[in-house]
Amino acid sequence: MSRRFAASPASSHGTSPMTLLTALGRGLLAFALVVTAVAATPRPLAAMEIQEITTPGGLTAWLVEDNTVPIVAIKFAFEGGASQDPQGQEGLTNLLSTTLDEGAGDLDSQAFQTRLEDLSVRIGFDAGRDNFYGSMRTLTPNVDDAFEMLRLAVAEPRFDEEPVARMKRQIIAGLRSEAKDPDAIAGRRWAELAYPDHTYGRAARGSEESVAGLSPQDLKQLHGNIFARKGLKIAVVGAIDAERLAPLLDSVFGALPEAGKLTDVADVTMTTGKMEHVPLDVPQTAIRIGLPALKRDDPDFIPAFVMNHILGGGVFSSWLFEEVREKRGLAYSVGSYLVPYQHAGMWMAVTGTRSDRADESVEVIRAQMARMADKGPSAEELAKAKAYLTGSYALRFDTSDKIADQLLGLQVEGFGPEYIDERNSLIEAVTLEQVRAVAARILKGVDPLVVTVGPEKS
Repeated sequence: MSRRFAASPASSHGTSPMTLLTALGRGLLAFALVVTAVAATPRPLAAMEIQEITTPGGLTAWLVEDNTVPIVAIKFAFEGGASQDPQGQEGLTNLLSTTLDEGAGDLDSQAFQTRLEDLSVRIGFDAGRDNFYGSMRTLTPNVDDAFEMLRLAVAEPRFDEEPVARMKRQIIAGLRSEAKDPDAIAGRRWAELAYPDHTYGRAARGSEESVAGLSPQDLKQLHGNIFARKGLKIAVVGAIDAERLAPLLDSVFGALPEAGKLTDVADVTMTTGKMEHVPLDVPQTAIRIGLPALKRDDPDFIPAFVMNHILGGGVFSSWLFEEVREKRGLAYSVGSYLVPYQHAGMWMAVTGTRSDRADESVEVIRAQMARMADKGPSAEELAKAKAYLTGSYALRFDTSDKIADQLLGLQVEGFGPEYIDERNSLIEAVTLEQVRAVAARILKGVDPLVVTVGPEKS
């Protein structure tokens, strides 16, 4: 089955391959240079065909075949992310994401990494809150070998003692660094207060104590719980056709169990009406302000998305940017975000400022929240927001990695490929009344949760 969708004109969202160069040999260096050149080149303004394929083994995937360059990129997601960390084993899913490519099958860690280098293949994993993500990128001549390396990492990870211990040391070193970072402290404490007694309130990267206690056997158990065919989402972009891709996908994922053993996660509404200051001897104060908001399947999500762009999502055009930075010079950057988890939705504003002006910054942000809740934007502000959001959408599809990200994200969120054509129309249809109504729904009459981290207040 295939469908064709028109890509909007581009007017000028993954880890850059160049960050890996210090660890690469000549073969992978050449590959990285090719990938970087391709990523920097805008995609032609042509129709994009999304093929929904079903493999002989019953897997489904979305494919965009593109023979412009000899590269294939695959991105996939399993149900269950850091929300599956058992109590007391926070950081387990994050550790899993760092160890899957540290040896698999008959290859120990060094042999596995050497083989990836020789093949010029990039494989990576990442633990989200509700999903576990993976990716692979390869030159087309190495497709068969690359998919075999991916199969080993997905289906036969080793979890040997030495690389697991090494990854734990690296994570713990990062956690020690974060213990001195006001932004990291603010984010962690905000989550603890927002979702007490819920998995969303626990640190996805864990603590020094929880990470230190994790074992290879814990990783094997979690791997068996999460890695399953049920709920698996796959997106592939590049120089490969459906006939060749289908058996490769079966080779990677076909031997996994049909269903995992996921722990049920309850829906939750965040706690509000609290304000907490965490003392830290640093020059600036980090600020987090949040409220309950909408999950992605809420009918009001698109109007809320537009509303947030006007309030704080637009980098240089939002009310928060104008009031906090431009008019008062309180902060270099300020913004707000809608965060639609699977079991909760929230809205959050984030900034950092001089410690003696932290209280003023909080009050300015709260004033703009109240202004949006009470009056909403003008018709002109709404028109400008819709024009920007629709006009910039094409930039999410100007490289193969971005296209794969978007296709995977739509699947995870429960949308079909037709959403790509419908999305801009949905935004253009948003009315001023809808924006004002959803602003009142989210922002009005609720005392936010506020966390600040910085010097002790006088």
